[in-house]
Amino acid sequence: MKVCVLSSGSKGNCTYVETKNHKILIDIGTSSLYVEKSLKSIGVNPEDIDIVLVTHAHIDHVAGIKVFSKKYNPLVYISEKILKESNIKIENISSEEEINIDSDIKIKSIRLSHDVDDIKGYVIEEDDTSMVHITDTGYINESNFDYIKNKNLYVFESNHDVEKLMNNPKYPHHTKIRILSDKGHLSNKDSAYYLSRLISDNTKYVILAHISEQNNTEDLALETLKETLDRKNIDFNNIMIARQNEMTELIEL
Repeated sequence: MKVCVLSSGSKGNCTYVETKNHKILIDIGTSSLYVEKSLKSIGVNPEDIDIVLVTHAHIDHVAGIKVFSKKYNPLVYISEKILKESNIKIENISSEEEINIDSDIKIKSIRLSHDVDDIKGYVIEEDDTSMVHITDTGYINESNFDYIKNKNLYVFESNHDVEKLMNNPKYPHHTKIRILSDKGHLSNKDSAYYLSRLISDNTKYVILAHISEQNNTEDLALETLKETLDRKNIDFNNIMIARQNEMTELIEL
């Protein structure tokens, strides 16, 4: 399995996942042109994308799906609620809750919590490799832990520093409360807490994602995670940062 976060942040999100038989995008929240150029830069023909997994209806996760789908016609997995809320008009879709592609790959969606009608995280497994993709959630239900722990890669939200958020004069109080709520975003501390419970000796990489440009810094997100892991005597250093307009390296698991 190969993974590359093409873009992550409030202005657009897209992650590329390659398995033996499939080339997958999780969300297309940037322009189709950006996605095409990014894919080509890592040697991937956009025409080879056969699956798109949609997490939720916010524009920074669906903005480019219509144009990309019209050009390349991948099968888009999108729930009925997300389809209705996003008002996307595309033809090649599947709204089935269970994602059954073939026997070589397992994709499980998990329910997250955000200010939308429906939102998904994804667990993708192939042979002895696995990844978890979770962003845009206020918390993670304990019932999902068995599905998401001990994986090889975590693309995981570390959205904001609570102090920076609360001291930001540009954000009204009700917006701050929404972000901090169970239907908001994971703070650095929340993200670090969950990751400290999820990663194991099987984990090869963590990619911190959806970092707020206004209420966080890369250094704060990284420092919070490292401090939390150190306190719990977890020796793990393969931590990367996903950025808004810069791709991560292409990771091979």
